[in-house]
Amino acid sequence: MIGERRATDLDQQDLESALLRAAVGDYGLEAAVLLLVNSGTWLPQLQAAGLVSIALDGDAVDGGPWAAVQWGDLDGALRAGRISGTGGQRRLLRAAAGLAEGQPVDLADLTAGLDRGELALLLAALAHAAGSHEHHDVVRDDDGVPHDGALLGPVVAWPLRD
Repeated sequence: MIGERRATDLDQQDLESALLRAAVGDYGLEAAVLLLVNSGTWLPQLQAAGLVSIALDGDAVDGGPWAAVQWGDLDGALRAGRISGTGGQRRLLRAAAGLAEGQPVDLADLTAGLDRGELALLLAALAHAAGSHEHHDVVRDDDGVPHDGALLGPVVAWPLRD
């Protein structure tokens, strides 16, 4: 269709917003998208390789498009050389696919090949997928009945982006 928007038409900020818009409410998918966004490596490559699809949805709060990574096509794209990265970057991509769609990840291989910055991103992603950003302290009233206390914040926060 003439004039149909494609993922390659979106600038980086709009692409991030579209991916997050589609992920909201699914902590695993949110964590996967945030891992890709914060890694700084993958979104431009995935976008250029046609591994992100978009859909326009008038029901979106801000009227923007929704986007999704084609997680099942990542291994083939890596093997074909359509996308590439360092060993640590590829490990983060596999971790994101595991969080998003449950693709198997070898934890021994994953953790052995990450530098400190990549490890911080992975730990933040795992904490987010577990919902730690929504955890509350448990307080007990005088009768010993537990209630939600203060919001604790994530076990590991996302590192600040440049």
